[in-house]
Amino acid sequence: MRLKLTSKQTHLLAYLQRAINREGRSPSLRQAASDLGVSHAAIAQSLRILEDKGYVKREGRYSRTIHVLNRARETSGLQRWREIPVVGQVTAGLPMYAQEEWAGSVVLDADLYHGQNLFALRISGDSMQGAGILDGDLAICEPRQYASNGEIVVVLIHSEDATVKRFFLHGDCIELRPENPRYRPARYAFGEVLIQGKVVGIQRGAEGIR
Repeated sequence: MRLKLTSKQTHLLAYLQRAINREGRSPSLRQAASDLGVSHAAIAQSLRILEDKGYVKREGRYSRTIHVLNRARETSGLQRWREIPVVGQVTAGLPMYAQEEWAGSVVLDADLYHGQNLFALRISGDSMQGAGILDGDLAICEPRQYASNGEIVVVLIHSEDATVKRFFLHGDCIELRPENPRYRPARYAFGEVLIQGKVVGIQRGAEGIR
């Protein structure tokens, strides 16, 4: 059970909720102080109390980002969503040309996806169905230029063909392994494969597309 708030603390919390609903982000301390007619120090002190009582959370001591928490002390729904680009289409069967333009966007739960600069790629083909990655899915990817053995990654082959496969590094080559017995693993020289990102999640079908 959370501790009760004073009238001033309740007023600040209500202000934060209104500002976030209106702007989609938290106001700066300077803006809050100006809007509420109090000092910067008073806002900072009240925020620390709200944080201690479990009503808000700041990303860092000096970060301007403030999250209003629900009763379960989780980020409230309006602030939990993040939008990332869908970048062209990628093949999980035979490689196809990697497009760089946006092909819409997808909205994710920020509590589940914490990485920076995430992007999504459309899957075409069934070579990764054993890993639960199906034709038409969106692969949520974290930008990466390296991988550990067994990780599922997005790679560029010969700098132009993109595909999603399980990665294995051998002494003399890179192996890209599918998750479907209908397809055979492929081996490439080190200079033929560029890792673009690690697959960190899957959105089924067109769910969430804008």
